[in-house]
Formats: sequence, C-alpha cells, structure tokens
Amino acid sequence: MSGEIEAEIVRELIAVRERAYAPYSHHPVGALVIGESGRRYAGANVEVAHFKGLCAEASAIAALVSAGERELREVYVIGPGEHLCTPCGDCRQRIREFATPATRIRVVDARGALLRDYDMEALLPDSFGPENLTL
Repeated sequence: MSGEIEAEIVRELIAVRERAYAPYSHHPVGALVIGESGRRYAGANVEVAHFKGLCAEASAIAALVSAGERELREVYVIGPGEHLCTPCGDCRQRIREFATPATRIRVVDARGALLRDYDMEALLPDSFGPENLTL
C-alpha cells in the first residue's frame, strides 16, 4: 500500500501503545485522532479484570471530546504485530459518530508502516449515524 505516515505520528502511536494497560490480552493498542482544529489526541487500550475495558480508539475519541472538539479528520490505529488491527465494531460506530465523509482511518503495523487506509463508508458500510435519528 502506498503512502507514508508522518514520522511524528508514528512516534506518538508507538509511545501511546507502549503505555497501554493490557495485562489480560497482552495485546496493546494505540490510537491517535486528529480533530478539526488539527490538534492530536492519543489513547491506549485499558483492560480491566471483568474484561470490559476501553479500546484505544475510544480513549482517543474521549480525549478529543473532552477538549471540546466534535469532528474527526483522521484516525490512526497501531497494534503490536504485523497484522491488521482494525477498529472493533463498537469503535467503528464511535468513529462514525464524529466522522465526516472526508475522515480517513489508517491502520498501521507495529513499526508504523501503513497497512490500510479507509474512508468511513469502507470501514462501516451503510452505517447508522446521528442524522438517522431525525424525525
């Protein structure tokens, strides 16, 4: 797949993944989202003993929302290996809540090399969003 990820984004992704709390799955994940302002928000997965922890994407989106932003320009996800570590179904819906048609979702390997680059329709086809709730 063509396309290089900015070196600083890769450094931030690796650093946040290394801070993940994954004592049960041993599968640390990091995410970085870029809001409409251009600010970056990072998040790591946080597992808990009852197995209902917080995904990295949810953590990063929570930081974005807590800072007062409501729109995602870009989403980056990094796992621990060479395989795709795509957002789970819950996180695809969370991303959808704050995405626009222009939002890019990029999944990188453990070293930060781009594996896949999605738009929202490819990541979650025929999705349900806030506009579906209007009467």
